[in-house]
Amino acid sequence: MKKLALLAIPAALALAFTTTTLAADGKTVYADNCAKCHGDDGKGATKMGQKLGAKDYSDAAVQAAVTDDQAFKAIKEGMKKDDKTLMKSSELSDEDIKASVAYLRTLKK
Repeated sequence: MKKLALLAIPAALALAFTTTTLAADGKTVYADNCAKCHGDDGKGATKMGQKLGAKDYSDAAVQAAVTDDQAFKAIKEGMKKDDKTLMKSSELSDEDIKASVAYLRTLKK
């Protein structure tokens, strides 16, 4: 029984390492998929962000008004206003979306 427990520890560590290695890098996902409109700093001051009215996610009050679930849904399903597409739906994996939302939270000043 003790040998089985000793074998389980390396297996658990290997699984944790693999999961961590394969986990989405939120900063990269954000840079590749969000920064064009929202900017590297989250301020939405890019040409496209200004055209579409992107919010300033470096503002703590703006971030407080949006839950992680709301942000996830907006990324997954996109956003429209008056038949105008503000943000297209994303084909990112759920893991990548969660990682990008987590990274977005770090932009709050």
